Amino acid sequence: MKTSCAVAALALSAAQLLAAAEWPEWRGPTGQGLAVGKGLPAEWSETKNVAWKSELPGRAWSSPVIEGKNIWLTTALETAAKPEDVARRLKANTGDQALTLLEKVELRALCVDRDTGKLTQNIPLLSLREPQWVHTLNSYASGTPVIEEGKLYCHFGALGNACLDTRTGKVLWTNTDLVVMHENGPGSTPVIWKNLMVFHLDGSDQQFIAALDKRTGKLAWKTTRSGEMNKNPQLKKSYGTPLILTINGQEQIVSPASDWIYGYDERGKELWRVKYGQLGFSLTPRPVVGHGMIYMSTGFMKAQILALKYEGLEKPEIAWRYDKGAPTMPSPLLVGDELYFLTDAGGLLTCLDAKTGKEYYRERLGGNYSASPTFADGKIYLHNREGLTTVLRPGKQFEVLEKNQLPGKIFASLAVADNALFLRTDTALYRLQEKPGPRAAR
Repeated sequence: MKTSCAVAALALSAAQLLAAAEWPEWRGPTGQGLAVGKGLPAEWSETKNVAWKSELPGRAWSSPVIEGKNIWLTTALETAAKPEDVARRLKANTGDQALTLLEKVELRALCVDRDTGKLTQNIPLLSLREPQWVHTLNSYASGTPVIEEGKLYCHFGALGNACLDTRTGKVLWTNTDLVVMHENGPGSTPVIWKNLMVFHLDGSDQQFIAALDKRTGKLAWKTTRSGEMNKNPQLKKSYGTPLILTINGQEQIVSPASDWIYGYDERGKELWRVKYGQLGFSLTPRPVVGHGMIYMSTGFMKAQILALKYEGLEKPEIAWRYDKGAPTMPSPLLVGDELYFLTDAGGLLTCLDAKTGKEYYRERLGGNYSASPTFADGKIYLHNREGLTTVLRPGKQFEVLEKNQLPGKIFASLAVADNALFLRTDTALYRLQEKPGPRAAR
């Protein structure tokens, strides 16, 4: 297996490789779940290969980002709504009762010392009364921030956006002007591209992609989705994350949304769109790229994995489809010539030939999955919501190396730096490594 070419094959824009930070965004420097760390552990427990464990306040599913000695995360401090207020507000809902409603939510940025695990910063960013409900499988701080040159860029969907100077702890700007009805709460993660903070707001009421000037927080542009969608508002919402990709020599924003995937330039002009089918909505997985193709999941209802060829074409074209066991929450993972993905419920793991869509294996891991997989140090890490991480050897044959259980739930994706893994559960952040250092003071 040619693991060394996994990163090179991405052909991603250099602008996306935020080199100053070791783990600058969701799924790492390329946004693809690929890490360059060495000597990483394959085995751990609450007492084995844990350098430190840091308890975290609030409730959030966002993943850690790392710059220098600091690990940054977001969180939400929740104040529950009164029963009579819950009944009043649920009247406007579509009927799904698996929801959390709050009287108030406070969105914060947390900093944990990379060496000791000490919580060093807990900074308020935004505060809202009677925020939109979120699904019980979601949180008010599910989108992972981006860190670049001492600035932390945070996107909380319709709840707002904020930029923090991590060196001074000062909030440089906030923007709460862009609002949609998420129905299930915020779920998208932003990207930083040139002087822009780009993100999706695909609600049931309106659907668009937007960019803020990262220096001021002011709106740079906003582009409404142009593709025709199902008339049912519930089938228009999505929670996707964009990707910056060079296509035929031009840097573009690749933007998955309900029923369509789009390409935009840095001014928000639509360059192309490809319809991938009806009933593709509530997308959460982020696309991955390689071999001149974009690989994406189409979301709920009729979930499929698509490979869209883009090299040498005016606009991408669907090269192949695979309609068994496509994910609706975890992103796919491309390692060399193999594409891996797993279902949310039951953890059915599939490995395909990335070039042709040929199936190599399908194996059931068990459990339920939200976190996206990571490839690091010759191993694939997959985390389920029940706190179990399965470690695999990549390749055309299914081979489990270890299974590691931690207390709590895992919704966040992995971060990697030095010879350590940084894994967030619903209550704590762990530093996992082969030779544990001193534990942080409790």
